[in-house]
Parts: sequence; C-alpha cells; structure tokens
Amino acid sequence: MAQQASPLHVRGSGTGHVLDRKLLLDGAARSLSAVPRPFLRWAGSKQRVLRQLVPHLPASFDRYFEPFLGAGSLFFLLRPTRVVLADACVELVETYRAVASDPNAVLDWLSGLNPLDKDLYYRVRARRSEDPVRRAAEFIFLNRAGWNGLYRVNSRGEFNVPYGAPKTANLIDSTNLLECSRLLAQRHMTITAGDFERVVEDCEPGDFVFFDPPYVTSHNNNGFIDYNERLFSWKDQIRLAEVVRHLAAKNVNVLVTNANHKGVLDLYADFVTSPISRASTLAGSRAARRPVTETVIRTYDVPS
Repeated sequence: MAQQASPLHVRGSGTGHVLDRKLLLDGAARSLSAVPRPFLRWAGSKQRVLRQLVPHLPASFDRYFEPFLGAGSLFFLLRPTRVVLADACVELVETYRAVASDPNAVLDWLSGLNPLDKDLYYRVRARRSEDPVRRAAEFIFLNRAGWNGLYRVNSRGEFNVPYGAPKTANLIDSTNLLECSRLLAQRHMTITAGDFERVVEDCEPGDFVFFDPPYVTSHNNNGFIDYNERLFSWKDQIRLAEVVRHLAAKNVNVLVTNANHKGVLDLYADFVTSPISRASTLAGSRAARRPVTETVIRTYDVPS
C-alpha cells in the first residue's frame, strides 16, 4: 500500500507547514485504512473524530508538539516534519523509539506472538523482557490483544489489563508499521517521556501544540472531578489551562480536546470552545457505547 500524499506543504527549508484541508479531510475519512496510521489502540484516541478536528486546525505552523501522545492519531494524519512527541507513559515512549529505530526487529518478535492465545497473553503480561526491542513488541502485543486498548498498571507499576479476546489473529499491519517507522525516524523528530509542562517549555511563536489529556466523559457531572482524579487530577487540569494561557500569550497555536464539562469550560472561558461528538469506546458492551460529547478548545482564529 502506497503512502498517501502529504496533507502539509513544507515552506522554505523545512521551517514551516501549510495545511491542505482537502487532503486532511480526505485522509481523516480514511483514517482506519490510511498509511501511515496509528499502530496502537488507545483509550480516548481521536482517530474517529479527526474529521471534526480538521476545521479547528491552524492554517499553518512551524513545529508540532503533542505532549499526550497516546496513539498519535492527529500526528499520523498531519505527518509534520519538525516534531516533538511526548507522553508521561515511559513504556509507550520507548515503544515508539523502538519502532523508529528498528521496525524489522520489532516485526520479527511480533511474528511469534498470537493474539488469539489467551494463555500466551497472560504469560507475556506476567514476564516482560528487559530487551528494549522485544519489550516494545510485547507492548504492542498486549495493547492489541488487551481489553479495548486500555493502558493500566497496578500499585507496583505492573500492566494489569485483562485479555480482550480479539476476533482476528492479524496482530499488526507490517506495511503500516514500516511507514510509521519512516515518519518517526525523520531528522527533526524528538520522542521523549515527561510531564506536558516541561515538554512545551521551549515552544516559540508560530508553533502548534495539540493537548489531548486523559479524561472520562461519561461519568455523571456530580462525580466528574473525583472520578477523573484517577486519570488526570483536577490540579493538573488547572495547571494545563495555565500552560495554555501562557503559550497563547507567546502566540503559540494551541488546540485542546477535553471533557465537555462546565468546570473544564470555565477554565478556558477566554478561548473558543466547540462541542464534538463520538461514540464511547470504554463501555463494556456495544449497546452501552452511546454517543458522548467532548469539547475542542483553540487559542487562535481559523479561516472561515
């Protein structure tokens, strides 16, 4: 499968990007089959709402920052050339680095892992390798065969997501993983683990930051803050809003996806907020996966 045309025009000597919205919308409509596309499943992934995000993107930008990387859906849609990708999950970051540096070795290890083998899933989960490439393959295996793309660890830091009973033995699309590797291994690429505030410290005017912090939308409003403390504390939500205001004052373009909750909206009262809708992916059954509303926050104007 050939790589799709880039939705970004690179300006000058690679110092900036200009968006082609038509190509972006076309790519977003084919996000589940595009190459490259996310090779991981991730709770809260924005892959299925990319068409709703495209109208909110800046017309152009210099560097691209994504401090809550997860599956990287927007990154793989945009495919920028000057990039800082980050996440607080060290094992996730190490997996991206392994795919960038040695995708064929990752694929070799993956070839020996059958996602339909429940016993194998629990053996791998219980005894993780110390080798970084093999460990990355195990991470992909556990992610693809575990329940709903969830990443969760116990008090000892051990991954403890139950088996997800996938319906196919097709663990990974090797062509896609190789294309992801080429994108991740480009010259002006930084992949790092760390707190979101540190990651964006050196942002400059004209850069673009996409914040997609962890949050749950389906809990009732009265318990929203307490429930989300497990994922991303309310103090962190306040800190994120302060970082967004600081970046906006520096003329950095910032886009945030978050819960469509009054408390969250109040934090961003000075900026443009718009609702988006998607199907819930965390419910235990398809019948319970009702549409949920989230919000998009941006600090800049977009072409009408």
